[in-house]
Amino acid sequence: MTLIPSLRRAALCMALAAAGASALAQPAAPVEVQDAWVRAAVPGQSGTGAFMKLTAHAGLRLVGVTTPVAAVAEVHEMKMEGDTMRMRAVAGLDLPAHKTVEFKPGGYHLMLMDLKQPIAQDTTVPLTLQFQDAQGAKSTLSLNAPVRSAAPAGAAPAHMHKH
Repeated sequence: MTLIPSLRRAALCMALAAAGASALAQPAAPVEVQDAWVRAAVPGQSGTGAFMKLTAHAGLRLVGVTTPVAAVAEVHEMKMEGDTMRMRAVAGLDLPAHKTVEFKPGGYHLMLMDLKQPIAQDTTVPLTLQFQDAQGAKSTLSLNAPVRSAAPAGAAPAHMHKH
């Protein structure tokens, strides 16, 4: 009778070890996303912004973004040129390893233009971020960002999927 509990313990240990090994074998998402949100847009408004904090585990470059809610999605920067605030698309943005890059109103952000629908508060917007590493390997990260009228005070991490 003492043999059966020992076998059960051994089987449980082997199952846990196998589960741990497979979990370790799966690569982590290339980038951690925090405090993601999209600014609400009223009917007739053609564009809005998406904001978040990105921390890459290894040096990467954010090279694009897609979303089904807009015909055009771009990485943008806003900066002062003289006494005028200018906004422009950038081809990509470096994400140094282990350094948080913040996308916020008045700075870097994701611009969603030619909206296909109103972006209502308390809904979510699917976004797919596109990255490239120094060797040219591409990866994506999909998330659902909550829609808000202003930045959340203590936002939880967005729901993400690695591709």
